[in-house]
Amino acid sequence: MPSRARIATLADPRTFRELDRKLVSVDPLRFIDSKSYRERLKEARRETGLREAVTSGVCRIQGQRTALVVFDFEFMGGTMGSTVGEKVARAFEYAAKARIPVVSVAASGGARVQEGMLSLMQMAKVAAAASLHGREGLAFLSVFTDPTFGGVTASFASLGDVLIAEPGAQIGFVGPRVIEQTTGVALPEGSHSAETLLRGGLIDMVAPRHELRETLAYLLSYLRRKKKGKVRSETPPSARRARKLPASQEVLLARHAGRPTARQCIAQMTTHFLELHGDRQTGEDPAIVGGLAELDGQAVVIIGQDRGSTPSERESSHGGMAYPEGYRKALRLMQLAGKFQLPVVTLVDCPGAQPGYDAQQRGIAYALASNLAAMAVLPVPIVSVIIGEGGSGGALALAVADRVLMLEHAIYSVISPEGAASVLYRDAGKADALAEALKLTARDLFSLGVIDTVVPEPEGGAHLDLASTAAAIQVHVLDALRATSRVSARRLLARRYAKYRHVGKVGVFWRETLRAGIREGLETVANLFPHATEP
Repeated sequence: MPSRARIATLADPRTFRELDRKLVSVDPLRFIDSKSYRERLKEARRETGLREAVTSGVCRIQGQRTALVVFDFEFMGGTMGSTVGEKVARAFEYAAKARIPVVSVAASGGARVQEGMLSLMQMAKVAAAASLHGREGLAFLSVFTDPTFGGVTASFASLGDVLIAEPGAQIGFVGPRVIEQTTGVALPEGSHSAETLLRGGLIDMVAPRHELRETLAYLLSYLRRKKKGKVRSETPPSARRARKLPASQEVLLARHAGRPTARQCIAQMTTHFLELHGDRQTGEDPAIVGGLAELDGQAVVIIGQDRGSTPSERESSHGGMAYPEGYRKALRLMQLAGKFQLPVVTLVDCPGAQPGYDAQQRGIAYALASNLAAMAVLPVPIVSVIIGEGGSGGALALAVADRVLMLEHAIYSVISPEGAASVLYRDAGKADALAEALKLTARDLFSLGVIDTVVPEPEGGAHLDLASTAAAIQVHVLDALRATSRVSARRLLARRYAKYRHVGKVGVFWRETLRAGIREGLETVANLFPHATEP
């Protein structure tokens, strides 16, 4: 699509004002191949009516003031020389000074060969300018169109907070033809397509051209540094006193095949959920679902461990057992929340992280450790909800939070009862007894101070009523956000550090255990001698 037509489809009518229109390329190397570089520039200007391969300016997208950078492939293949690099860098600098976001639409063959090393150095220039803009806490949305290769892909275009591609767009560092000619290896069909990159975790989404303006406007409205507002207050309903069930029965309820999944809860609890994909490195993991959403009008980043609700979903999401790329995706979304000061809500439901050799080779331990460390210092409110099975470090890597909530019949444990029975007795038949000993129920963990709130479930379990379960989670999450949203980042982090610093601390833990024992003893005496305290 020509750059002028592209601008017309994205910008509000009569709002686009071009920047740096007078900047044009010269011939610094006096380059000649079959014809001179000067002649090629003249031809490109004559054929396209443009002065350069990129047009930059300021506009409004659904009323939101935005810097817009649009490439035109018809002008010398959209290649980036000194002037193109200068215009892109100036657009980022202007946006940083004006404190507005940037939207770029790339279509490029890469570096402009006719400018030699001067062209290559533009990659560093524009990447630095994009970083300068990002350090101001401003949004950068990057759109890849067909084709986008070389120095544009490998510089600013891949640095967007959100990466969007048009369907079928060919995207990469080196094109498939060049790879095949260089290596002699035939590439699979669609090796460089937008859809392949999405499956590979390298972009966030594929958006049809007719939906692009709406998608950009939605993202621009959310990815702005928010002043801390007051979350609407709604007191959670009084929890009925739950009937204490054997721990083995709680395990069965937590694992019930019909129990609400993270994706189902997100659909029920939120509006305008826009899913973002990939870790930008090695893959997309369906076991972790996350993106931007509204929770009763409050913009949040929401992330969940999804075990799937159908056999095919359970297979693709490995039953909620995420690979390193899933945890890296979650980390990227949390960092996005930190940049734009959005609260984070996590829904935890997994038997554990992937334990296999391939996960080990891909860095599962480092991925879990990175999440634990990042969540400890993320400068926004974090609320985690254990909605099903919280298994070991795989669960904890999404549950380092200011408030940890837990559904009434969920479980949360260092190891599964079956795993503990295997380790301690080499006998899976001991699992029921160990379920009790592990203190993995919501009631037990509340008593131990591991969680902050028990969220009541419908009578008989969450699997019997998805809507009311999701509503209960929503109310309790909003209550937790209300309690944390007015606290300064410094105090929030200090409290979060103290919360985890004191978990299991011997002095505190044993004092609480002693007090609990005394309370239980007094209750026992009162039950045995009900009239002993009467006057």
